[in-house]
Amino acid sequence: MKLGRRELIGGGFALSAVALTACKPEAKQKTPDKTGVDFSSLKSLTKQAPEITATDHHKRIEKAQELMQTQGIKALVLEVGASLQYFTGIRWWRSERITAAIIPAKGLPVIITPHFEEPSIRESLKVGDDIRTWNEDENPFALMVEALRERGIDKGKIAIEDTVRFYAVDGLRAAAPQFEYINGTAVVWGCRMYKSDKELALMQIATDVTMAAYRFTYPRIKPGMKPSGIRMIMRGATEALGARNEFVLVLLNEASAYPHGSDTPQTAQEGGIVLMDCGANVNGYQSDISRTFVLGTASEKQRKIWNLVRDGQAKAFAAAQLGTAAGQIDDAVRKFYEAQGFGPGYRLPGLPHRTGHGIGLEGHEKVNFVHGETTPLKPGMCLSDEPGLYIPGQFGVRIEDCLHMTDKGPVWFSTPPKSLEDPIG
Repeated sequence: MKLGRRELIGGGFALSAVALTACKPEAKQKTPDKTGVDFSSLKSLTKQAPEITATDHHKRIEKAQELMQTQGIKALVLEVGASLQYFTGIRWWRSERITAAIIPAKGLPVIITPHFEEPSIRESLKVGDDIRTWNEDENPFALMVEALRERGIDKGKIAIEDTVRFYAVDGLRAAAPQFEYINGTAVVWGCRMYKSDKELALMQIATDVTMAAYRFTYPRIKPGMKPSGIRMIMRGATEALGARNEFVLVLLNEASAYPHGSDTPQTAQEGGIVLMDCGANVNGYQSDISRTFVLGTASEKQRKIWNLVRDGQAKAFAAAQLGTAAGQIDDAVRKFYEAQGFGPGYRLPGLPHRTGHGIGLEGHEKVNFVHGETTPLKPGMCLSDEPGLYIPGQFGVRIEDCLHMTDKGPVWFSTPPKSLEDPIG
């Protein structure tokens, strides 16, 4: 679990994941002046990380086109974001100037972008070379319609990826009202939800980096430290291990009771809770792991809640079997917690958020372990398992590991911890 709050980055503003993907990480993390921590013992774990190639992007487009043809869809429209990166390789950020792709049911995609952005867009494009540009005084949506017509598409269903902004949909509809515009979720997530072996390998490496960074950071956390100091160590370790730091959330003491943090000043203290939620990025693919521990001796209540969360996570994993509706995993955890006096449902004290979310190119993807979700679990799906317990005014505990579905059932990317004596695992 993560949120784009300022404490995740350690001050300043948070760029989108796609924008950050366009930036290259430093090859070696230098020792942060404010911590004095030496990262030289950490070696890169990402040297053998596979690359997503043009061949991979072609296969993804072919699968999308098979889905489109089955559903009678003439073309799919994507705006800049993770889905555009997934299908075409383009790594860019969203602005008021539209950059988009049209993937026809047959043939290669067409890219629409501002004229002065074309050289930058071409740098990461891995499929085809048809880039149509528009100047500031021109209508990009008319250009999109022209590209459709050149491919023999002048009527029928046009699928729109579900994160495309309204102004873009509205502009396209005004330029070509004869089309039937539909939600492209079934096409996009019919591809993205099911990870390939190469994608799973990248996510495993990202997970290995985050776990190694946790093991480096954990023994260096001492009473009196601020969240910013802890973040600097975790970020430095992640980068020294060869990955780009995606996010680091550090919640201390009462702040741990609020899943995505608090602006109240926090200081690590003896007997206090430390909740960390961290992720790395390797060639675009993410990890997401949470750990909760106590500095010094845990109280009886802290230990009880930690053990309940450990057991709740295990129950979710056991329930996550092939063919099971994703919502039933969430239901299994809530039934267990309610029997212990928490909830009911999403009420506090208890588990106020879903049990887990999809993960891949983005930290939060479809599908979710949430009540009412009917999508059955299938091989290739990747999800977090994080049924935390939160007691407002006191503390919270979250243990989060991600799993992927195989033809034999769920498999962990990272091994969950078994006790507060060994809280990293």
